[in-house]
Amino acid sequence: MGNKLPGKLQLKMQTVGEQIKLARLRRNLSIAQIAERATASELTVSRVEKGTPTVSVGIYLRVLYALQLDDDILCLAKDDMMGKALQDLGLKTRKRAAKK
Repeated sequence: MGNKLPGKLQLKMQTVGEQIKLARLRRNLSIAQIAERATASELTVSRVEKGTPTVSVGIYLRVLYALQLDDDILCLAKDDMMGKALQDLGLKTRKRAAKK
């Protein structure tokens, strides 16, 4: 796949970047302040805010930590509605409960 993401995923990355930027602005913090707290360069923080896909997940997590939003990472794939639906389909094929 390289560094190029499908358009739909690019838009999602841009949205994440915009959300991170808004969180920084709401806190009245500069890119330099976040960069220092996240031990990253200002250029890297700027790339995070643009949703650049080549920035590592670890950097995103450090920026979220600098904004005190690091627990948000725990929301990724949390509910897994599709996985639960697939699991339920498999359970419905059973005719009766297992013997005790």
